[in-house]
Formats: sequence, C-alpha cells, structure tokens
Amino acid sequence: MLPTILQAAENFCIHQIRLPHTTAKMSDKKRTLIAYLDIETNSGIKHRAYLGCDSVLIQHIAEIFLGEENSDEETLMDMLLETTNMIIGSAKVLAEASDANSFTISTPHFIKEDYFTMPYDAMHTVQIANGEMLLAIKAL
Repeated sequence: MLPTILQAAENFCIHQIRLPHTTAKMSDKKRTLIAYLDIETNSGIKHRAYLGCDSVLIQHIAEIFLGEENSDEETLMDMLLETTNMIIGSAKVLAEASDANSFTISTPHFIKEDYFTMPYDAMHTVQIANGEMLLAIKAL
C-alpha cells in the first residue's frame, strides 16, 4: 500500500505543486507537522497512513495554493490536512485504477508538530523544495 501512496505523493509533486523531488526510505530526524488518515481495504484490513511535512515544505505548499508567504499555525495545520487528503485520496484512485487492493479513506486528523515517533510498518520520505515530506503506514 505504501508504494501506491508514494506514487500519489510523487504525482502531487509533479502535477499539483510542480516541484522537483527525490525519494528515500529513511527520514532525517526533523520536527514535522504530522497528520494521519485511516484506510480500510475492501478485504477489511485497516491501516493508518501518516503524512508529515516540515515547516519549510508546508509553508511552501501554502504559498502555492493560498498565495500566503507567511501563514499562521492554524493555516499550516489546515494545509497539512488538505495535503494529506489530496495525496491519500489520489492513492485511493490509483489503487482502484490498477486493480490493486482498493480501499476507503476516513477524514484526516492533525496529531502534532514534533519528531515522528509513532510506530509504523514502512516509511518513505520525499525531499521537495528544501523541505521534507514523510509518508508512513501502520497496520491496525
């Protein structure tokens, strides 16, 4: 499932924010704004997908979508939730189109701004515009 989410994140970089990116399997220890969204496959398996963006990246995304050069904390949290919804929602569409295990998604929830310390089964990071996006998944 994480490869599909990673593909959706790469599509987000290419088509939505139009910025070059690179991917890696591990993350630098950085403070990030962290959100999650629960996923349930058609076979009934549940996962929690985490998305974290450091403040540099989420501010850059807010500037692209909202035209705000210096967003307040609440706006950055909202932008993270919207970014989470766009990426995981895109992964849902990719899974359906590829006959992979289709899934449904819940509403995204903001967790905190801190180091990523939640348990996870797999993780990838995407380096974008001097910032970093963390993608992780945990079976529930």
